[in-house]
Amino acid sequence: MREIKIPVGRSGFADIRQNRYYFVDKSGLISELLKTDATQVTLITRPRRFGKTLGMSMLSEFFDIRKDSSVLFEGLAVAKDRELCHKWMNQYPTLFLSFRSVDGLNFKEAYSMLTAVVARLYTEHYYIMEHPAFTALEKEEFYRVTAKTASREEVKNSLWNLTRMLTVYYGKPVILLLDEYDVPLAKASEKDFYIEMLDIVKGIMQVIKDNPFLKFAVITGCLRLAKESIFTGTNNFVSDTISDTRLNEYFGFTQTEVDQILQDTKLQSHGREMQEWYNGYRFGDCNIYCPWDVMNHVKNLLLNPDTKPASYWKNSSDNAIIRSFLDYSGDTVTKKFEKLLSGETIVQKIEEDLTYDYLHGSEENLWSILYLTGYLTKAENSVKEKAAAEPVEKGCLALTIPNAEIREIFESTVVKWFEESARQWDRRALFAAVWAKDVATITSEMTKLLRRTISYHDYREDFYHAFFAGIFAGAGYTVESNREHDEGRSDVIVQDYVGDRAAVFEVKYSRSQEALEKDCTEALAQMDSRMYAEALKEDYSEVICYGISFFKKRCLVKKVG
Repeated sequence: MREIKIPVGRSGFADIRQNRYYFVDKSGLISELLKTDATQVTLITRPRRFGKTLGMSMLSEFFDIRKDSSVLFEGLAVAKDRELCHKWMNQYPTLFLSFRSVDGLNFKEAYSMLTAVVARLYTEHYYIMEHPAFTALEKEEFYRVTAKTASREEVKNSLWNLTRMLTVYYGKPVILLLDEYDVPLAKASEKDFYIEMLDIVKGIMQVIKDNPFLKFAVITGCLRLAKESIFTGTNNFVSDTISDTRLNEYFGFTQTEVDQILQDTKLQSHGREMQEWYNGYRFGDCNIYCPWDVMNHVKNLLLNPDTKPASYWKNSSDNAIIRSFLDYSGDTVTKKFEKLLSGETIVQKIEEDLTYDYLHGSEENLWSILYLTGYLTKAENSVKEKAAAEPVEKGCLALTIPNAEIREIFESTVVKWFEESARQWDRRALFAAVWAKDVATITSEMTKLLRRTISYHDYREDFYHAFFAGIFAGAGYTVESNREHDEGRSDVIVQDYVGDRAAVFEVKYSRSQEALEKDCTEALAQMDSRMYAEALKEDYSEVICYGISFFKKRCLVKKVG
């Protein structure tokens, strides 16, 4: 058996096949697309890291008239259809470009990167300049695009012109493959130059509108942008999203494919952890694994069998989309995040036609974005029926967190944000009440803070302990947790060294609202019997002891003595 070489960070089909890297056969995508070759434009939207670029690279190798790709496709599913290969393989001029690298701190930087991408594409086809049909003016414009000195109008028309010139050169229409078409707009939206970038991208995308030099186009991205945003006047395309079923098995790994990978690498014992961490995406009627995660984890397991699952997607994907929406969150959003992190399902209306400039226009957009970008997924029917307390109406989906990796992303991103939000709350009234022994104000202020944070895991006692300690952290006090005394351990001690005083808190978790009173009293009795304050009296003139009981977003505070 040959050595298995797992490709990570490689999205070039020829590179993978020529170097005999491990490849999961997705060539059925070619056959499936050609079933509807009369469709001029196919828009495929999937989350990041689900194999879009590799799929587009495969299509480019298959169709490009400049190449002989028969060796690359030997043994793959599409090669079995000889008639299809004879008709289509390396028979058409093909343009393949990706906008995934287009980014910048401002419009000037991002536009420069976009023109560089287009210039590289022009340089790749520089050979067509030898054709006698092209005029001096056409050649001059071609040179300007190549040299990145073209006007904005010339950049907008660059793809349309290139399809025309290639058609003249080869006498055949062009196949256009445009990968990650929406990345420039996503980055522009984040950095506040959306309008300028929209004007450029909208102009470039006119290549798919009534273009007689286009055989067909395949476009990939993360979102299906509304027609009024970018595809104005374009009615000749069909879209394949994660809610559809036609192409879903070609982006991501199916269970059968993951089982085969684990068998080939003799890692079958890791199947369960692979499923818990990287499966769970529901694309149409298919359960899908994230291929980026699977290949990373397999590679690391081959190097070290004791490797634990990790958040590979988190480290490669931009999670700013979550954070940007949290700034708009309200009470209902907080409650829904708590449900999701507790393993429950929420029912939400999903809008698949969005525009980046209005992403933050509604809470509905929040859930749509999280669904379309892979942070949430559609619950299976059995889970949906069991978990949804309300019927799932048309246009709505029952959503859930797909796997352990995404749960970890939410915990590290969402929970952290809520903790920071709580710390930004004006806590001076709370601190003053602690030193003034005003238990009514302490109770009131603590309740307000509880409602500004997020909790899950059934409101366990360790959540309240961490929440309470975090309130005083970074506020000029020394905070100790679970400090050992002669008679036991107190939960939290807040020391005001300059003020020569300290406060000791015993935290209790109540199982019902009615139990708050009893549990708080027990906390006081525990502090008294174990003499938590005695060890501090040598260091501080004043030591105040409080008992606190919590139930969900309610609390009760009492003072010793």
